[in-house]
Amino acid sequence: MESIAAGRRRARAKTFNPKPLVDRIDQLMAKSNVSMRKSGVESGLDHESIRRIKDGDRPDMTYCILLADYFDINPNELLQLADWPTLKAFDIKRASAENLPTEAVDVALDIAKISDPGTRKEVAKAVRVLLKKYFK
Repeated sequence: MESIAAGRRRARAKTFNPKPLVDRIDQLMAKSNVSMRKSGVESGLDHESIRRIKDGDRPDMTYCILLADYFDINPNELLQLADWPTLKAFDIKRASAENLPTEAVDVALDIAKISDPGTRKEVAKAVRVLLKKYFK
């Protein structure tokens, strides 16, 4: 397994495509009905951080984690969209798999493999609809 430092070096060597990250941040801001300034400041970043990201700057890994915490999503999602290495600490398999049945972990891991955040969200919603009908 690649170290975080090696993953960061590899990521820096690649050309960063900001569009997927910017699109996801736009979705999260729209869903929360917050401005760039508010989401930046309330997540613990400076007031211009979101503007710089939207202008195409790759955010530092820490910024991705703070934004994910603010928007209540898995930090690995934003790390991946920013072309940074994901962190095991945020991996559902390592964080909480011991508390879940094997089948639930397998479904969660399969959903996590879906690269498009919008599609991943829709699949998760569909699974929840099925579960809701099962428990009626």
